Parts: sequence; structure tokens; C-alpha cells
Amino acid sequence: MKPEDVVSYISAFPKEVQARLKKVRRAIRTAAPKATEVISYNIPAYRLNGMLVYFAGFKSHIGLYPPVRGDAALEKAVARYAGPKGNLRFSHDEPLPLGLIGRIVRLKVRQDGARAAARNKKRK
Repeated sequence: MKPEDVVSYISAFPKEVQARLKKVRRAIRTAAPKATEVISYNIPAYRLNGMLVYFAGFKSHIGLYPPVRGDAALEKAVARYAGPKGNLRFSHDEPLPLGLIGRIVRLKVRQDGARAAARNKKRK
């Protein structure tokens, strides 16, 4: 079933996973306060000028999408969490790297803003 909103998505998980998902949600919203929260592909997503990030809960981890690109230092920092396609996996057995999640979202906001500015410049 498709969740109606992020709250209903999170509430479908066990309590301990809900707590972790709420922390990820808070980190994203803090790093991108102007982003709109939506459900896309049946998971929580954040949109500003385009889609910024998605996150999803799983039995053994929380996933964060899309892969980090365009910042070598940040790519190195997330390497230990990268799955086969570059999407990030935060195991339930480890503390959440909330500061790192914030850095990722801020990078995506900057990249999104640059793409939007380039589109607007091209239109004029």
C-alpha cells in the first residue's frame, strides 16, 4: 500500500526503526528547511527545484538516495556506507551519521540550486 505521507510511512515500521527514521527525517528537514516533503516511489522524498533526496527503511538498514556525486571529500566520507550502486545504507547496528546526512543534503541543495539557475539562465 502506498503511504499517504511521511508520518504514515514511518509509523508502519517497528518502534526502534521508527525512532531512527524520525532522526533521518529531522536531519534532512534541518539541512533543507525550504524543501517540500513528498512520497515518491512509495518512500519519503524531498523536493526543492527538483528531487533532492529520498530515504527508506528496511529490515537491517536505512537507505539514502541518490548517490553522492560532485564533492570528493564527501564522497570519501560516505564510502563506507555506499552500496553496490552508490546508494547509502546505514545499518541499524550502528549509530546514524546525522551530521554526514546533513552535509549530503546541503550538497544536494547547492547542486539543485545550481541546476535551477542554469535552467533559468538558459531560458532567458
